[in-house]
Amino acid sequence: MSADPTPSYRDAYARLSRIAAELETGEADLDRVLPLLEEAREAYAQCRERIEAVRAVLAGDWADGAEDEEDEA
Repeated sequence: MSADPTPSYRDAYARLSRIAAELETGEADLDRVLPLLEEAREAYAQCRERIEAVRAVLAGDWADGAEDEEDEA
């Protein structure tokens, strides 16, 4: 059984939240901090990629079509 290589935005955001909570306690073992930061970097990149994809769609033809409909109304 293989893991999904691209978790959902919600999953990546949940990972970021969990990592932030662990780091904010100040009780994370120093040996655990670097792996946590690497995991957070990966989750952040996944979230950002999805946000940028949505922005690209909104800035593209889809948004242009919505403006045309408003002009016609």
